[in-house]
Amino acid sequence: MSKERVAVLGAGSWGTTLANLLAGKGFDVSLWVREPEICSAIKERAENAVFLPGVKLSPNLRPTTSLAAALRGASIVLCVVPSHGIRDVFKEASAHIPEDAILASASKGIEESTGLTASAILKETVKGEREIVVLSGPTFAKEVSEGKPACVCAASGSADASAAVQRAFSTEVFRVYTNTDAVGVELGGALKNVIALAAGISDGLDLGNNARASLITRGLVEMGRLGVRMGARPETFYGLSGLGDLVLTCTGELSRNRTVGVKIGRGRSLEEVVDEMKMVAEGVKTSRAVKELARVHDVEMPITEAVIKVLYGGVSPMDAVMALMTRELKEE
Repeated sequence: MSKERVAVLGAGSWGTTLANLLAGKGFDVSLWVREPEICSAIKERAENAVFLPGVKLSPNLRPTTSLAAALRGASIVLCVVPSHGIRDVFKEASAHIPEDAILASASKGIEESTGLTASAILKETVKGEREIVVLSGPTFAKEVSEGKPACVCAASGSADASAAVQRAFSTEVFRVYTNTDAVGVELGGALKNVIALAAGISDGLDLGNNARASLITRGLVEMGRLGVRMGARPETFYGLSGLGDLVLTCTGELSRNRTVGVKIGRGRSLEEVVDEMKMVAEGVKTSRAVKELARVHDVEMPITEAVIKVLYGGVSPMDAVMALMTRELKEE
């Protein structure tokens, strides 16, 4: 049992789950919570009833609304903040992060205004030269919190840093693999959310299993095209953070991005769907960032473009499907 100090920033379902996993292993875990009322409720009831209801939290997990308190003495700092909030949070957090702390990210999104991934934002906002470890893979927080088996990757340019994260997070039911392609692992975790929106729209239209399988397969092609152009290895997209996470997010009932797509496919507006959600569906904002990255890197991404037209361009879901199906015929 270790009493090593870990700081987890972000108390959504995934941040709370990972913090509780570490606390269950005996780590001294500080969980930074943005909302004071949620922080107080966690302290009083040992449960994050808003984002992870029904899960008893370890006494080794200490919630706080203070970044300084959360980060004090931490040997590992894990970012689980939604992509649109990372910059502001870590601008403030930077002064409190210990110089020798390993910085890791489990956030799965791309900043809309800059096109930067979570690790790139961290490198811009946190002082000092650091190799970021990206933690990503096919995981639903609810299932991990229930102790059901799952596998993820810890990817970094630093073998020591990724191995340290691997050791910290691995349990009998949570298996962590190391990977040196941090770019590919992180892009896989972000890009799959856009394809999951498309899969959800297809399911909402009741287009069937064939259509969903085609979207997943061609979506993987789009992810790989952009990823390779941005410096990732193609084989990464056939691993846990690529194909694995893509299949899970496009088919699982617990997928927030798929759920948004399903509701839109059934005729709901994006505004209605987002307004009623407590948690963030990263693909909604990430889709526009991905479109811009595709333009900059001269990559064709027709599924992504179709999703954006439905979400923001006033195109009906069925019209978007027909536009995809009647594109110019070509080789696979």
